[in-house]
Amino acid sequence: MRRLKIFDTTLRDGAKSLGLNLNIAEKMEITRQLVRLGADVIEAGCPACSAADLAAVQAIAGEVKGVVICGFCGANEQEIDCCAGALRGAEQPRIHTGLTVSPLYMEKKLLNPAQVIEKAVFAVRHAKKYVGDVQFYAADAFRGRPSFVAEIMEKVIAAGATVINIPDTSGYATPWEYGELISYLLDNVKNIDRAEISIHCHNDLGMATANSLAGIKAGAGQVEGTINGIGERAGNTSLEEVIMAVYTRPAAAYGVELAVNTKEIASTCRLASGITGVPIPAHKAIVGANAFKGAGDIDDTTPANEPYTIIKPETVGVHPGACRPLPAEEIAANNSNVSVKKISITTNGVTRATATVTLQVEGDTITDAACGTGPVDAVFKAVERMMGVHVLLEEFSLNSVGRGSESLGDATVRLRCADNGLVVGRGLSPDIIEASARAYVNALVKVKILSIS
Repeated sequence: MRRLKIFDTTLRDGAKSLGLNLNIAEKMEITRQLVRLGADVIEAGCPACSAADLAAVQAIAGEVKGVVICGFCGANEQEIDCCAGALRGAEQPRIHTGLTVSPLYMEKKLLNPAQVIEKAVFAVRHAKKYVGDVQFYAADAFRGRPSFVAEIMEKVIAAGATVINIPDTSGYATPWEYGELISYLLDNVKNIDRAEISIHCHNDLGMATANSLAGIKAGAGQVEGTINGIGERAGNTSLEEVIMAVYTRPAAAYGVELAVNTKEIASTCRLASGITGVPIPAHKAIVGANAFKGAGDIDDTTPANEPYTIIKPETVGVHPGACRPLPAEEIAANNSNVSVKKISITTNGVTRATATVTLQVEGDTITDAACGTGPVDAVFKAVERMMGVHVLLEEFSLNSVGRGSESLGDATVRLRCADNGLVVGRGLSPDIIEASARAYVNALVKVKILSIS
């Protein structure tokens, strides 16, 4: 029985497509957790896209062992060279190169099928000069002609590709259609025994998980996705959903076996949510707050929820208090010499407030005050002035985690910083104003680092 390989692209197709700028420490923390989960391949980023991505891929490749570290690039010499350089320190490097193969793309780029094949073969051969493991993506393959997709697969496999990615880039597929495409390719690509088919689905019609499962059942050996299903538009396949859908069935149902530590699923999802600032909806399958809550008993003698539960909470690492993010996650994400020491609030009516905030910055204590439309707005203005950074607040959320006297305010801010995209800040404190201040400081530190780099 073949083992299903888990390819995680949270750091590339997930966070980056949302415009998020995760720093190296944050990417490294997510990567380490993915290793604990049991991911086989971690796509660390697109080195040619930015200096920050290049540095992050280099750092991950140099430290993380025991998994394949993958870099993403287009089908051109410069991007492939950059990707290869970033992966130089990896124990198991993989270059993921390719191009779009649908008629719509070829028409837009004024390319004929022969030219697309030529570019694809060149990219794989050039990548093969650097690494033995080359993955080729045939973007928008679902909307391409199956015969042409099969032809290009055969040519790139002959050129040295070890994995072929068949994406439903636009999220247009249905499970039966996507499964049929994978079956067709397995039956019609003569040298398919020399490579592995990987599936990469988007969720525009809400069928990414179902389509991925159909592809697995049809014979694909690798599934790609992100933690919590984050990604552009409606998101990518949620890896935790695919993993548990396979886990809950007999091995023969999909003809695969997993090497995943399912007890790390909840921790992985919470960590990714905390660092990216993308909340987990209460109704989210597998890890949402309501995932293990039933509507009531079938009858008065049946233990609550038992008839409806197909997964035991502990199987995915859910236990009392598991919804509470650990303060250590915030410390690792912050990793700075700026901290909130004291906050004083005075109010004048319902909507006006003055905040006096004291920060410790690089060992020095500084204090400033500002007025705002409410305590949180006043605190943000005071902190922003002290740190000398101007940003646009795009989103602010505040939740309570824990119960009773042990509950914490959990604040998340998303800031836009000129050309550097979005950054996320997180703060935890028993006091909600202090939690908000910590989140804002956390984000502004990242903005300053981006502006320097």
